[in-house]
Amino acid sequence: MINQLDKTLQEVKIRNYNPKTIKSYTNALKKYFKFKKNKLNHVNIENIKNLLLYCKKGGISAKTQNQYLNAIKFYYRNVVGIEDRIKIRSAKSSRSLPVILTKTEIKSLIDITINPKHKLILSIAYSSGLMVSKVVNIKVKDINLENLTLHVNHAKGNKDRITIFPKSIKESLYQLINNKDRNDYIFTSERGGKLTTRTAQKIFSNALKKTNIKKGSVKLCLNI
Repeated sequence: MINQLDKTLQEVKIRNYNPKTIKSYTNALKKYFKFKKNKLNHVNIENIKNLLLYCKKGGISAKTQNQYLNAIKFYYRNVVGIEDRIKIRSAKSSRSLPVILTKTEIKSLIDITINPKHKLILSIAYSSGLMVSKVVNIKVKDINLENLTLHVNHAKGNKDRITIFPKSIKESLYQLINNKDRNDYIFTSERGGKLTTRTAQKIFSNALKKTNIKKGSVKLCLNI
């Protein structure tokens, strides 16, 4: 099993898969190999279906089930070398509409945030329509203060794009980047280095708790 996992890991790295995909594929195949137990070089459709059914009964989400299926398909196609298509349909994910905050609610969220850096993170995420994972990746060179624009690397569809920010935060941005180098991240942690996505998400959650906003799950309102 370890040898097969090593081979899979090598293949996904060669293809430059992102770390999250590599981790999910590794976890999925560990479970699959343990479930299958033998004949790892032979496709058994019923065995794969039984694993997915076992996962479903265990409360595993459709998204994770599909990650398992994709990992298994990748393994047989790229590691074992079996070109025959594995004809198993992906699980349907239940979709719920995102909860949207009003402009007034967004303003109260930002106003209640005291830390200037945290306030700026929320302001950029809201005004520019960016995920926090993109906000924390912004570098000095990505900001054009004169045109009030941000260059976003690897945005939706893995394409670069230009977005705008309001003039009201121009001075705050200037103060933040004034003594930084072009390749420095604009948001850094107290210990140095780039601010993590988890920290940015926590900033939003903490601000939300301080308001009286009651709308269930609102984590999507800032694309977080």
